Amino acid sequence: MAKKQEKRSLHSLASWLLIVALFGFLLKQPAPTAAGHDTATPALSSLIAISFITDQNTEATNAADLVKALVHAYATDTLPSDVAFPLANETTDRVRTIPGLQYNVVVSWLDPLTQDDSPDTPRYGANNDYIAYFGDGWQDEGKPPPFSGSGAAGWLWVNHESLGTPGENRPPTATSAPTGLHLILARSLQIWGVLTNDVSGDRWNDADLSTYLRYAKRQMGGSWFHVVQDTQSGAWHVDRNAANWRYDATSHTLITVVGQRLHSPDHDEFSGAVLTDTVVSGTLANCSGVETPWGTVLSAEENAQGFYGDLEQAWTADNKFIRGAGFDPGGYIAPDFAAHPLSLFGGSPDPNGLHDRDIYGYVVEVDPGTPSSTPYRSVADGGDGSGQRKLGGLGRARWEDVTLIVDASGNLVTGQPIVLYASQDRSSGRIYKWVSKMPFTQGMSRAQIRSLLDEGTLYVAHFQDLDYDTGWTVKGMMPKEDNPGQGHWIELSITSKDIAPNAAALGHPGTTVGEALHDVTWNGIGGFSTDNDVRMALFTAANKIGVAELNRPENILWNAQDPSGEARLYIAFTQHTRRVALDAEGVLYDPETQGTTAPTRSDRVGSIFVLREEDPNHPANSRQFSYFAIWRGSEGTAPFAATNPDNLMVDSEGGLWFTTDGNRRVNGTDDGLYYLDLNPEHRQESIFV
Repeated sequence: MAKKQEKRSLHSLASWLLIVALFGFLLKQPAPTAAGHDTATPALSSLIAISFITDQNTEATNAADLVKALVHAYATDTLPSDVAFPLANETTDRVRTIPGLQYNVVVSWLDPLTQDDSPDTPRYGANNDYIAYFGDGWQDEGKPPPFSGSGAAGWLWVNHESLGTPGENRPPTATSAPTGLHLILARSLQIWGVLTNDVSGDRWNDADLSTYLRYAKRQMGGSWFHVVQDTQSGAWHVDRNAANWRYDATSHTLITVVGQRLHSPDHDEFSGAVLTDTVVSGTLANCSGVETPWGTVLSAEENAQGFYGDLEQAWTADNKFIRGAGFDPGGYIAPDFAAHPLSLFGGSPDPNGLHDRDIYGYVVEVDPGTPSSTPYRSVADGGDGSGQRKLGGLGRARWEDVTLIVDASGNLVTGQPIVLYASQDRSSGRIYKWVSKMPFTQGMSRAQIRSLLDEGTLYVAHFQDLDYDTGWTVKGMMPKEDNPGQGHWIELSITSKDIAPNAAALGHPGTTVGEALHDVTWNGIGGFSTDNDVRMALFTAANKIGVAELNRPENILWNAQDPSGEARLYIAFTQHTRRVALDAEGVLYDPETQGTTAPTRSDRVGSIFVLREEDPNHPANSRQFSYFAIWRGSEGTAPFAATNPDNLMVDSEGGLWFTTDGNRRVNGTDDGLYYLDLNPEHRQESIFV
């Protein structure tokens, strides 16, 4: 299996339900075949259902309680001798479950989601990632998803992130054949009669290339479909008679950008017609996300730079500042917005297939079940509040995940603004908080609630006393609950009166964030003339003012039912093994010497941290926070040796679960799903070594 495929093994579990857990796994499923074609069985991303079956060793009645019972038995040394728990670390291409659970493949990449089997029918997308579950009837119960409605039938939203690692999965060009997942897709299109050329050959004309890339875009975005559980076998299946939809990266999906002005209007890639100045074509690079209490999905667009080019192209993968890329000091930033010809979709010979870089890289609010061609229009502007939109007020970044503040019942808190937290997944990425301008009040309609996300204030988290050479210690020690690190939220705006973290180090103490962002030479980086420009390039803006760099924050999760008794924000820091852009005072390393003077962080294993707002009952007003670690990855082959935490999730009782994403690269064994036992009596201090 390719490396990108390996990381998908358990990456997609989003919600641990009381009866079933659903997640993405790369199981070996056959691709469409035809006479004369290679019939080898490639690994296709698949959705797997894990179901509870009657267990004689515990009193558990569902999957979550079964695992918790086994964890307790293991911790108290009362585990029956005939029960193998935890599973031994292995390297396999198969699904392995503990006794008491069973699995089945629900759907795989390219499977039709309806009874129609034509080439253009809605088909399950590539590299499934985040999953949201809406049990049938959840709206009738008056409770928010996911822990309401039926546990035996419901609707799934699934993100589709990519077509594999670029180096191992190459698209066709005029003079080269596709490889990996791109070859699988090309052969499928040939079988369906969409392509008639020799798809495995190294000669592709413009028409065939344009057709291929248009269908490649259809593998991105998300799937919305109904699933049911068989009452006899317990297996889950797609209900192909339901009104199932695909939302993709073409103009079949139209999305309004709210709170951010685009460089120029987008266009319909089928007709070439100019769209309104707030509507764009499609969504792509969809990583993780969250269900909202009002029944939509927030889906984070992560590595958009791979599809049309990196808008913030002034930074190398090793966080070196690149001069001559539109961000130089001496003037305001001026990025290149045009699609890069060497990007996946930027290489289309069809000019209508090209889109500007600034229309992707947002948190998208999907209105599932509403036609994908319906862009959002706020009730504040005379619309009905339905449809799809991108939350431009949160800005552009490589968004991995987003979460929001809810109470212990999963509802918005009346009288308080909506608060979103989002994580920027890149080495030295940051965490952001967005607070709506107006508060939620009881009795608001769904459309009125959605309108609250039209306007708000953006903040970035500054972990002020973090050790800069490690990115996971404070004063040489892993921060713990009784000795946490400290941080504060910085308003990210050219009108912000907060003090820039690097003001004193740059010899101008008292300089505000707004002044620093606007200054055309501050910290050796060009200036931002408007907040629109700041939101367009969040990584650059954070570097400019000296915000502490973090170790790739991936999943982020608000847990209102935390066992501690207070609501907490959990963060999965996956790892950081590259150089940093800034020194410990927030000053940019000289690009000429950064490759030798900037420290290289050596965090191969990652950590899970807790961020505690100063006032967890009113996080919208909190400007200070503390942070500490609750889990640290470890290398080796011991039963609990695991690295690179990623997807976080909570069960209906506030129990914390996570998956790993990259354990095979470090430990040589498969990624897995873990329950994190937060019982202080079971804590092992060795996990912090």
